[in-house]
Parts: sequence; C-alpha cells; structure tokens
Amino acid sequence: MKTSLLFLCLALPLAAQDALKSALTFHASFDSGLNADFSRGDKTCVIKKGKELVPCLPNDDVKLAPGAGKFGGCLHFPKKGATRPQFSGVNMLGYNDKSWSATVSVWLRLTPDQDLEPGYCDPVQIVGDDGKKGFIFMEWSKNETPRYFRYAIRPLVHIWNPSNVQWDEITFDKRPMVQVSNAPFSRETWTHAVFTLSHINNKAAKPSGSLYLNGRLQGRIENWDLTFGWDPAQVALVLGAAYVGHLDDLAVFDRALDDAEVRQLFQLPGGASSLR
Repeated sequence: MKTSLLFLCLALPLAAQDALKSALTFHASFDSGLNADFSRGDKTCVIKKGKELVPCLPNDDVKLAPGAGKFGGCLHFPKKGATRPQFSGVNMLGYNDKSWSATVSVWLRLTPDQDLEPGYCDPVQIVGDDGKKGFIFMEWSKNETPRYFRYAIRPLVHIWNPSNVQWDEITFDKRPMVQVSNAPFSRETWTHAVFTLSHINNKAAKPSGSLYLNGRLQGRIENWDLTFGWDPAQVALVLGAAYVGHLDDLAVFDRALDDAEVRQLFQLPGGASSLR
C-alpha cells in the first residue's frame, strides 16, 4: 500500500506536466533570437511596416539580452518605442467563431511606476483585423499612482461600450476586466503573468477569462457577452506596446488552464522549455 501511494504521488506531477505539454501551441524563449522555438503555426517574429509584415530584428526599441532572462536570455524594451514584435495567431492561438479557449503565459521584470513612461502600457495583446471587433490585453493604467495592472477582454464594441466613450471614462466595475492594485512587479525579480480565455463566442456556454500572477488567481471576467467578430487569418499575438522592461518565456496553450495547472506552470524549474 505504501509503495502504491508513493508511486501515485510521483506519477501525478508527471501526468499533469504531460497534460500541459499536449496543450502547448507556442513557446518563445528569446535565448538566441526573436523567432519562436516552437509553434503549431508560423515561428517568425514580425512587425508591421506600412501594410506589410516583415521580419522583426533587434533594434533600439527591442533588444536581445543574453543571460538576463528568467530562463536564459530574454527581450529587453529599454524605452517606449514604436517596435511591436508580433506572431501570427493562425493555428497557434486557435481563434474561431464557435468556441475559443486559450492561455497565454509570460514572465515580466520591471518596476512600473519608475520604468514606464506616461500613458497606457500593454506588454501583451491579442488583436484582430479591427479593434472594434474585439481586443484582448494586459495593461498598466496611465494616470494612477501606483498604476493598476489589468487584464481585459473587450468583445464587439457595442457590447462593452454602447455609449462610445473613452476606456478611462467608464467606471472600473463597468469594464470587462480584472484590475489589480499593487501588483508584485519589480526590477529585482521576475513576475509570472498568465491570462486565460474560456468559451469565447460560445452562445451555449458561459464565456470567461482569468488573470494569475505568480501562480495565484487575481480575478475572473464573468457574466459578459464575449462575442468577437475577428477574421481568424488576421489574429496576432503582439508584444511591447509602450512597454519598458524585460520579457521572457512566452507560451500559449490551446485551452484555459485551471488553477492547479497555472501553479504548476509557475513552478516549472526550466519554464515552458520543460514542456517541449
């Protein structure tokens, strides 16, 4: 009996890790370049140049920082710049108009009130062909001190903003978001940020989204009609909108991870590389 119990205790973490591995659709370690190490879609990191997408190369706005990451190398955004690296969401994010679920995981290092310049800052966004058809982002607020950290799922604009007013003019409780005061970000240590999407566009389910920091649930976006209208071919994962700081170990999963899985992801000694 004791042997069986010991085997069970050892096997459970391995089984859970296998479940994470099977759900992984994308991983960018930024150890040796901007392109992803693994993707079910296109690995190429690109930027918009006019109407075209061209390969993104390190420059004054975004640099590779060997050995400075949570795990190996990382990206460093030394200033508020115009370069916004992005990856195609086709086959990687899995967006669809029936029922869309996913998880995005990233490690960030900065002291927001000292490092960020004035205005909103979105370290990670999911965008489509039109912001009025949907917009997903993590952000720091622009006016408050200390700044709030937020996760928002904005569906079709007439759902969340029928009066067509500015985002910051809508009271906090009327926005489809999770808001965190005094979030644990610092230049001295890395913070793990994860957001989930569950059953987006599914009329028969209750769509939702959750935000986690360092493996702990911060809140959920619930009781909203989360209907989007994106062209699946135009969906992209975008990094570094007005962000100033370090970013590492970006990963995407094809379903909404649960609380226990997010904690395990946070605790992986080698980060998402352990799942490849």
